[in-house]
Amino acid sequence: MTGGGDRDFRLDPFQIEAIGHVDDGRSVLVCAPTGSGKTVVAEHAIDRALGERKRAFYTTPIKALSNQKYRDLAERIGAARVGLLTGDNAINPDADVIVMTTEVLRNMLYEGRDLSDLATVVLDEVHYLEDSFRGPVWEEVILHLPLHVSLVCLSATVSNSDEVGGWLESVRGPTAVIVETTRPVELTNLYAVGDRRGERLHVVPSLVDGRPNPDGDRFDPDLRRSRADRRKHKRPPWRTPSRLELLDFLEDGDLLPVIWFIFSRKGCDEAATSLVRSGARFTDQEQGARIRAIADERLGGLDAGDLALLDTTAWLERLERGVASHHAGLVPAFKEAVEVCFAEGLVKVVFATETLALGVNLPARSVVIDRLTKFTGEHHELLTPAQFTQLTGRAGRRGIDERGHAIVPWSPFTQFDQVSSLAGSRAFRLRSAFRPTYNMAVNLLQRQSPDDARALLARSFAQYQADAGVARLENRLVRERARLTELRAEVDALPEPEEDEPVAADADAIADAVSRLRPGDVVLDDDGDRLAVLGVSWRKGGRARMRLVSQRSQEFRWELSELTEPPVTVGHIDLPQPMAPERIDYRHDVAARLRRTRGAGTTRAKKRSKARNDPRAALARLEQEVQHLERKARRDKGSVARRFDAICAVLRDREHLDGWEVSDSGRMLGRIYHESDLLIAEALDAGLLDDLDPPALASLVSCFTYEHRRPGPPPEPWFPAKAAKQRYRDLVHLARGLAGVERHHDVPETRPPEAGFAPAAHAWAAGEDLGVLLDDDEDMTAGDFVRNVKQLIDLLRQIGEVAPVAATARSARQAAEAIHRGVVAISGSVDAA
Repeated sequence: MTGGGDRDFRLDPFQIEAIGHVDDGRSVLVCAPTGSGKTVVAEHAIDRALGERKRAFYTTPIKALSNQKYRDLAERIGAARVGLLTGDNAINPDADVIVMTTEVLRNMLYEGRDLSDLATVVLDEVHYLEDSFRGPVWEEVILHLPLHVSLVCLSATVSNSDEVGGWLESVRGPTAVIVETTRPVELTNLYAVGDRRGERLHVVPSLVDGRPNPDGDRFDPDLRRSRADRRKHKRPPWRTPSRLELLDFLEDGDLLPVIWFIFSRKGCDEAATSLVRSGARFTDQEQGARIRAIADERLGGLDAGDLALLDTTAWLERLERGVASHHAGLVPAFKEAVEVCFAEGLVKVVFATETLALGVNLPARSVVIDRLTKFTGEHHELLTPAQFTQLTGRAGRRGIDERGHAIVPWSPFTQFDQVSSLAGSRAFRLRSAFRPTYNMAVNLLQRQSPDDARALLARSFAQYQADAGVARLENRLVRERARLTELRAEVDALPEPEEDEPVAADADAIADAVSRLRPGDVVLDDDGDRLAVLGVSWRKGGRARMRLVSQRSQEFRWELSELTEPPVTVGHIDLPQPMAPERIDYRHDVAARLRRTRGAGTTRAKKRSKARNDPRAALARLEQEVQHLERKARRDKGSVARRFDAICAVLRDREHLDGWEVSDSGRMLGRIYHESDLLIAEALDAGLLDDLDPPALASLVSCFTYEHRRPGPPPEPWFPAKAAKQRYRDLVHLARGLAGVERHHDVPETRPPEAGFAPAAHAWAAGEDLGVLLDDDEDMTAGDFVRNVKQLIDLLRQIGEVAPVAATARSARQAAEAIHRGVVAISGSVDAA
């Protein structure tokens, strides 16, 4: 069987199976690796809808993917039949096929749009439903779409596809699950190690016959070396290979083009600049000319001043040599030029952050993952199997490459078993991030009774997973209660304990023991294994969390509330200085020191073992365990509905609900789609956004959209307009009052307003040049500026639609128009094929 329409390739078995289910009228969940051809199933469903004179929607998680899919479909079925709806673009909105972000479809559903002629909705990248911020939107769409609409859900390979499919069938009707685990292009995982002894490069497979390469361990850094050895400069023979020698290996092996993932914007730019300075060139004169033509086309909307400000000459020199960086700090027009050049095979080396792996479809022959750890904003963490698979999924181009290559360079902070375990792991369990929001609550209550709203929420994937967890808990409780009955009978038959026999500790004794723990203390876990204490952090309400590391470098977190006995201290080690527990190499060092103190604390361990084997102590522990399981089961039953009730309690206290009736301010809230939806609605209702000119309004509204992410504390709030400064104070006061109510009802607090972007927003709305703004804030890149302005435009346009005061709505629309100019206006524009 070959593809329909203009396709002349043979379909894979999983595609044939999925298409058969689509033709039978079923919804489908297709889980397959990146680049395997999942989109073929979606296109078939679209063709089928058009053949029935119906409409089809294609949703994606990000605007860049929507733009790309719009161009693809416009080329395939004709631009007249395809539309695009994102926050930046509205093209042909009444077309037969509409490409949109998932949020746009959610908004349509809440607005009550007539979807009687809609046959199919494609939900691309449906595994995004586990995203903590945006994931709930996918579930809202799935729950609210009319039942006559069939779904085509496209996902990365997940280990619980049957669970996801079971939930989809429970809420949408007959749903087929199709799983393809074979990559369309075979992947070879490689480990690259520099050798100081002969300045050689060793490149070995990470896996041999699907198992860790037994030769790989010999490259591990010796973490047991003493400080004396280090002071004597007895360096290990292995080193991290330089980028130049690794690129030489790739070029000699015909393994270009390559995407080189570096989890730092600055690191990407420095790597690209350094490579060009070394004299590297991967293009000929003809290719360089084509690259310049693409760049001129993409940057044509920028004036000469902006081009100079953005250091376009140096950027274009790198691009013409076939080298580029790609990250969120770049102006979108620059990223788009890089993407087009790479897709045409003109750029051979792209240094990119992980956003490229999550964005548009740009496969390469090879990928290099510079390091296996990434900074989370608080500490460095090892990549998860899902993240590693997402990155390596870009290696190998279907129909071009027989094999893709993923290379991890040697690092003193990583051991080979970590590399091989990531290369060999395919575990990725999809977990729901769904939770009711203020906007969701008022939209539900405007259309349904409270009971019906709870019933709908009970059908969410979050509750589906919680219910399955409760069932497992109930089964475990049956077993534990039976053990408890037997143990009570055994204890009842014992004589009274002597005074020196161990008895169960109470909560105060456990808390007292934890309070005495110091970094470097060695304690025992329930199995008698030794752990080193890295730190103890105390929180409000007497809660505490302990951070520990094992002899195998594994990190553990213990919650005080989960301990059933005081931690037993069996020794102490000197921790390396300075303290850096978030670093993997630091934890390796601690583990090595812990191993060298083996044997300490044997007597205490025996006492602990005796206490553990005492029936009375065992009974006390089991009773606490059963109580903990019972509390967890009660908490998880109906957890989503309880969160909904708590949300409604906040809305009731803030007078957006009268009983279960939605007030006028609540109806306004139902039209605001933002993480700070309730605070924005209350600011509008309180008049805090009234009587401000467009620049002042833009500066104040930016406090909802901006989030300080740089190291160190945020700057002191500063507003060019005196009126906006006073309104900001009032807004902070309003936010604190709301947070107090949220705490009272045990609802996560709304993020407080932040004024860090206010001066730039005011100046840009007043017509200031981009160069002046970037000079005033040296830490802000042009890409960051564009991203912040785009988010601000989206919210200003919403305020322009919902503000109860006409003058405020007009000022918001004028502010949005004023800041949609220059480098912002040309970013995200779409040209149909």
